[in-house]
Amino acid sequence: MKHEYKDSRLGAILGFTEDIKRDQERFSITAKTIKFLWNRNDCPLTIQIDGMDLELEPNQIVTVTYLQHVSYSQAQLPLSAILFNREFYCVFDHDSEVSCNGILFFGTQDVPIITIPQDQLNKFDLLHDMFIEEFSTPDNIQGDMLQMLLKRLIIMSTRLAKEQLIVKTLGNEQIDTIRRFNFLVDLHYKTKRKVSDYAEMLYKSPKTLSNLFSIYNQKSPQQIILDRIALEAKRLINYTDKQNQEIAYELGFNDPAHFSRFFKKMTQMTPSEYRENLLLTA
Repeated sequence: MKHEYKDSRLGAILGFTEDIKRDQERFSITAKTIKFLWNRNDCPLTIQIDGMDLELEPNQIVTVTYLQHVSYSQAQLPLSAILFNREFYCVFDHDSEVSCNGILFFGTQDVPIITIPQDQLNKFDLLHDMFIEEFSTPDNIQGDMLQMLLKRLIIMSTRLAKEQLIVKTLGNEQIDTIRRFNFLVDLHYKTKRKVSDYAEMLYKSPKTLSNLFSIYNQKSPQQIILDRIALEAKRLINYTDKQNQEIAYELGFNDPAHFSRFFKKMTQMTPSEYRENLLLTA
């Protein structure tokens, strides 16, 4: 079962499918979409995100963006998905926590997986059914209704993410700082490599940021920046035909040799060795 709402004037899309592996290329817009992937089966299933296996247990949801490369080749069961683009949602008058800059999206930390508790499963299933019902009601306010349902899904999922993924002792302001740092790194990692650059944008001192991430028991802000650069380098080697020199310049390195040294420090392989290893394991 596949459903789609499209606003051609805005280039906006909201898609819904019970089997994203089957339907991923069947939507009228497939580029730059953000997805909720929901395992509604009674058994686990496996997908790949950026080449890494990820097992989704029953009633777990993972959110992915167009920055990530997702493969469903290992999925032996249907995987439900709700996909949308910035033109459909993410308008700037949304509250930042439930916008596309929120904690479910565009974070450079681990992929956010949330588990729907048994006592909330009926609420999520009802929302699932409301999506299906609204797709069958094409009228002048269908887009508004679907956007309201999507925002409800984001709010419900964000609440679970804050309970399950973020240390509860942190205050809302601290959580917001962590989230905004990750988002800013995704925006600027090619040109801004220093923690002080992001501290300035967040009106914090570098030491305050470092202490906050230490409390959060995560990698240091500097390591997050470096990891983001390395992740993009691996994505470009994995999924494009660009040569090492092109990748170096795209990522803001003036000298390909500097890029090669950075990549080896981060991965224990030069870019060429990494590329050759991919061919051997393909």
